[in-house]
Amino acid sequence: MSDQSVPRPPAFGLALKEWRRIRGKSQLTLALEAKISPRHLSFLETGRSTPSRDMVQTLAGALDVPLRERNALLMAAGFAPLYAEKLLASSELIQVRRALTRLLEHQEPYPAVVLDRQWNVLETNRAAPRLFSRFVDLEALPEPRNLLRTIFDPAGLRPWIANWEVVAGTLVQRVFREAVAGVPDPRVLSLLEALQAYPGSPVPSLLDATGLPFHPVQFRKGTLNLSFFSMVTSVGAPHDITAQELRIEAFFPTDEVTERFAHDHLAGG
Repeated sequence: MSDQSVPRPPAFGLALKEWRRIRGKSQLTLALEAKISPRHLSFLETGRSTPSRDMVQTLAGALDVPLRERNALLMAAGFAPLYAEKLLASSELIQVRRALTRLLEHQEPYPAVVLDRQWNVLETNRAAPRLFSRFVDLEALPEPRNLLRTIFDPAGLRPWIANWEVVAGTLVQRVFREAVAGVPDPRVLSLLEALQAYPGSPVPSLLDATGLPFHPVQFRKGTLNLSFFSMVTSVGAPHDITAQELRIEAFFPTDEVTERFAHDHLAGG
């Protein structure tokens, strides 16, 4: 009598089940939101039913799957990717670039940077390099300039961040949630591993659910003491992967000394 292995669910079914786990939704909840029967959803996860392209889109929408991962779901179901990933410099994204430029300029004299999903710095306003160049030689940083690596590197901003333990702990936990507990992304996970390689880097934990909508950061060099908090805004464009993954990290002063410094030394002109 020959052994027969249990058929493994298809790639789409496994991916769908994983996204349901990430979003913390039961089959019943997702079925109700997608307006299908729980039985049909179960068949899709086990491979007893094959999804149409519209069904993939419906389930991805109900699970709030980002565009990059929606392409992966479509391909797992046997369909071509739907969403493009254009370069930020492309003509198709000219309106996005114009909007980013206005947001960056409006933030002055306070620093702001545009980041991609891996925290690489794509654009800045004039205040950002004027601030960071007080502490590091920006021209000596490797390309692409990565905000997290610059903060964690002992040859970068790390020696000049007075509350580095707080900043590092907050950022590591944030990257960890993105790489493991949120949207799975091997490139972000690789970045997390690189950060962990720096001496004294904090260890993230799934049990740490703390998090503020803003992040305090204090710079100190000689007699210069500056105190900011940063907030992150996602662009969230609905039809392009690059635009959807963009985010703006804006810094705001927390005391009069820092505010005066920004107006005196970081303002444009």
